Amino acid sequence: MNSETLIIHDRCKLQNGRLVMGLSGWMDGGDVSTGTITYLVGKFGAEEVAEIKPGGLYLYNFPGSMEVASIFRPHCKIEDGLVKTYELPSNIFCCCPENNLMLFSGTEPNVNWDIFADAVFEVCKQFGVERIYFVGSVAGLVPHTRESRLFCSVSHPALKDTFVHYGVKFSNYEGPASIVTFLTNQAALNNIEMVSLVCTIPAYVQGYNPMCITSVIRRLMGFLEIEINLDDIQRTSEEFEKRLSTIVEQQPELAGNIKKLEEDYDNEIFNNEMGDLKNWLQQQGIRLD
Repeated sequence: MNSETLIIHDRCKLQNGRLVMGLSGWMDGGDVSTGTITYLVGKFGAEEVAEIKPGGLYLYNFPGSMEVASIFRPHCKIEDGLVKTYELPSNIFCCCPENNLMLFSGTEPNVNWDIFADAVFEVCKQFGVERIYFVGSVAGLVPHTRESRLFCSVSHPALKDTFVHYGVKFSNYEGPASIVTFLTNQAALNNIEMVSLVCTIPAYVQGYNPMCITSVIRRLMGFLEIEINLDDIQRTSEEFEKRLSTIVEQQPELAGNIKKLEEDYDNEIFNNEMGDLKNWLQQQGIRLD
């Protein structure tokens, strides 16, 4: 591994360590991916121990209109003629040894995915990480009044036996791949397990979504068997939901569409995930219409 790509500042040796990864970019709707990591770093007081330098991993310009090119360029802030900030993509690993946990917040690389992946796996090997969890989100036809669904993909077939009991759905996807799929595909070759957990979030809700972040964190902590008090972000979620409900009430067309989403969601849960209960009710002669 190129020492100019991966910089290790400090070391914490983990026993059967876990790495939770969040990335800005494609699967960070509602800031669920990066927001989850930011919250956990603060909650656990995790200390920065390593970083992947951005050189050679990102495009800072792209042919096309200003709207397209601006997506790729670093963000800066100039005040009274002086450059105050100039922000390059960051990829930071933090360590929480008391929970045998590492937390990684990064930016999906544009190029040289193999170099980025090698750096991630090298950190895992040096710090004793045996399993990686990616958390992310995609917009979907789901109502904000229901629990976010989790879709899962894994690096090893045996992992399916573990996660099938958690009520996650296994992904069926065909299309353009992300760095997460590349990492999952390469994990087995590096003797590391990897699980990708992607939740669906309401497409009609834009920006930071504490409700979905809370849902993901609660289930993630269950997978990791870590107890955590979520009262602070839960309060933020409840306030967010109240504001959102007020907005929805003022838009009858939107409220009607959300009601349809709720009905579709509930019917799917009942038909697909509570089949045994449905069959039992029918056997008892209880009508379901």
